[in-house]
Amino acid sequence: MDRDRLRRLLRQVRSGAIDEAGALEQLLGDHVETLEFATLDLHRAMRRGFPEVVYGPGKTPEQIVAIVDGLQAAGQTVLVTRVGAEAHARVVERHPAAEYHAAARAIVLRRRGRRSPGRPGIVVVAAGTSDVGVAEEAALTAELMGNRAERIYDVGVAGLHRLLAHRETLLGARVIVAVAGMEGALPSVIAGLTDCPVIGVPTSVGYGTGAGGRAALLAMLNSCAGGLTVVNVDNGFGAGFAAALVNRPPRRRPQGRG
Repeated sequence: MDRDRLRRLLRQVRSGAIDEAGALEQLLGDHVETLEFATLDLHRAMRRGFPEVVYGPGKTPEQIVAIVDGLQAAGQTVLVTRVGAEAHARVVERHPAAEYHAAARAIVLRRRGRRSPGRPGIVVVAAGTSDVGVAEEAALTAELMGNRAERIYDVGVAGLHRLLAHRETLLGARVIVAVAGMEGALPSVIAGLTDCPVIGVPTSVGYGTGAGGRAALLAMLNSCAGGLTVVNVDNGFGAGFAAALVNRPPRRRPQGRG
């Protein structure tokens, strides 16, 4: 169940095409699907605007295929993160339309239908080429949630003039995802140059004292630039999801009765 299907169901109730008991049965029946090793949350798209996402590490290819089967059968877009081409090969045997995004290390199986061009407003910036994998995970997530993600890569603070060449694009953004390893300075710089929310993503790129991204994480958390929010190390998915929520159009809320 997602918001489009819920709207159709409500229209059917209003028109009399289905009664309240039938509508309730559909809502309760679509709530979860229980597998031997997983419980699929089929209402997450309705609550959060995007279906449950499958985190690939720790799951066998057979488990990933079974989860994809369940989500696809429920009519949902499927995103599997942090997987290799081997997992995609197993999925594509059952779902030929499944895509593999090598840079983001993600499998995507889209709902049938015409793709929209996406809402503008999200810019994803990577400090170095080594950060691009995490940046692509963020951009892909935002795009699957109905956005157009503009990418600016390899513009870290070691050559600040590279970033400033894109100042017009940065100033036109509604939300920026800034991905950086090493000393993690790029999000602070961007937050000081722009007037929109900035989501910092520390990566595990760096030498020994980078401590697997913890140095970049602490640097971003200690930024003096206002409006900078930070996700966990290498969490491109979380940053892309948050950016999509920031960029979505305002919803009309039900009017209370006074």
